[in-house]
Amino acid sequence: MTIQMADIGQSGNAAPEVSDLLRDLPAESVPIRDLMPSMSPRKRGEDPAHVRLIVESGNDIDPLLVHRPTMRVIDGAHRLRAAILRGRTEISVQFFDGSEADAFVLSAQLNIRHGLPLTMEERKAAAQRILKSHPHWSDRAVAESTGLSPFTVGALRRKAGSGADAHSGSRIGRDGKVRPISSAEGRRSAAALLKNDSEISLRELSRRTGLSVGTVRDVRDRLSRGQDPIPAQLRAAPARPMGQAGTAPPPGPDRSPAPVPAGGPARGRPGRPPRDCANAVETATAVRKLARDPSMRATESRRMLLRILLATEMDQTQWEEIAEAIPPHCVPLIRAIVLKRCEDWKKLANMVPQ
Repeated sequence: MTIQMADIGQSGNAAPEVSDLLRDLPAESVPIRDLMPSMSPRKRGEDPAHVRLIVESGNDIDPLLVHRPTMRVIDGAHRLRAAILRGRTEISVQFFDGSEADAFVLSAQLNIRHGLPLTMEERKAAAQRILKSHPHWSDRAVAESTGLSPFTVGALRRKAGSGADAHSGSRIGRDGKVRPISSAEGRRSAAALLKNDSEISLRELSRRTGLSVGTVRDVRDRLSRGQDPIPAQLRAAPARPMGQAGTAPPPGPDRSPAPVPAGGPARGRPGRPPRDCANAVETATAVRKLARDPSMRATESRRMLLRILLATEMDQTQWEEIAEAIPPHCVPLIRAIVLKRCEDWKKLANMVPQ
């Protein structure tokens, strides 16, 4: 039994599914000499201290994930080195039979979720490689696979001049659905369908236009108010990939995502996205761990922090649904509030002793 990219979803939103699949897969023993160098996005190579920690732990080494066509290690380079230092000549592996490009995506996904975290530069390099091999993927799909924000991926795409838009007016999102790069044409189609059949359901509109349910609801509401189905900012602004945000971009010349300087976003520059806050850890798991820690309930301040963390524990799909439900005229104000909250969270993070 092997896993392939189709099993875990082509969009990259597959962390739980990948873990479940790997847990259920039978492992088989192969000679270590048959394995080829890792295809990990990690540029620094193996960390000797981490290898030594695995060796000295005395624990059994979990199976490696290996790309069968090339026998290159997708995940487990440190475990492989530890096995060699323990004097082993064979090691347990699980096989992936997809393409080499898909194997690299899987390697990036797994490396941002466990073990030594990838640096920002390593994640960006991984994103650039995925943008070349999977140009039809949305910014969110690439971001989910590399631990970056969609804004950062969008900036990398523009800098690289990815040719995805040249041959296609759509991209594949994290959920595997094909969506247009700009919602303007989709909105026109939705408006035409509504004029021909005012009773058509929002889900059917969404299916036939490639737009989200929230977007076609906004089109219907605009038509009922006698407004243009396409917001002014979409008519005035150049096409912007929908993969970067679930709603139309807010108005203003400063609103398009831009590369963020190493020192963080410039203060007083509304519209610039915050420095990439994407984390290599699984935040949902971390929050649940904190919730079980009695010390987090010892004081009111700690309980308040825990309540805030639990209240905002949502997966990417839930965040997208929230974004898509925001009325277009409220986008600039909500965006400003969210960016200010990001700044507040960064201040809190900097206050905490390392």
